[in-house]
Amino acid sequence: MLRKFIMVGIFAASSASIPAIYQSNPEAFQSLVRLAAQGRDPAPPRMEAPAPELRVAKVEPETLPGHKVRLAADPAGHFLAEFKFNGRRVNAMIDTGATLVAINRSTAKKIGISLTPADFKYQVTTANGNARAAAATIDSLEIGRIAIDNVQAVVLEDKALDGTLIGMSFLKQLRRFEVEDGALLLVQ
Repeated sequence: MLRKFIMVGIFAASSASIPAIYQSNPEAFQSLVRLAAQGRDPAPPRMEAPAPELRVAKVEPETLPGHKVRLAADPAGHFLAEFKFNGRRVNAMIDTGATLVAINRSTAKKIGISLTPADFKYQVTTANGNARAAAATIDSLEIGRIAIDNVQAVVLEDKALDGTLIGMSFLKQLRRFEVEDGALLLVQ
């Protein structure tokens, strides 16, 4: 079964808004330039329809020696687990098709990220239509003995995203991740 969510990219803006993006957040602008240099499509990102709210029922990651974690796939082939976002427990689905970690506004508030309506200045396209998004940084994202600091994320309105996705902004900071025998191995 295909992933319920696919985020190809997050930041897309018209050429008239480039100076405003750079002035308001130079780091986000540099990320956008890097994506363009890598040949990524600058078209607005697309996501499939949101899945039902992610509920992780006692899915315990297997902590291995060192900084390794193994997650068993659920019956649909997804990797769901409980993570710690800024020290707070959040159920999430790992999605290698998501460029960034994606959270909704309620989760952002729960983990201590304060946003104003003005922060939602980016437009993304979902299967449910256009949605506004805000850039954010998660100070600490943990699973088992794996802990990554300063993870780039995107925050969507609650109606645009029911659950939480662990995308490549977390995964690419690991030494490796691989699927083997129906389990996902994460190694820091």
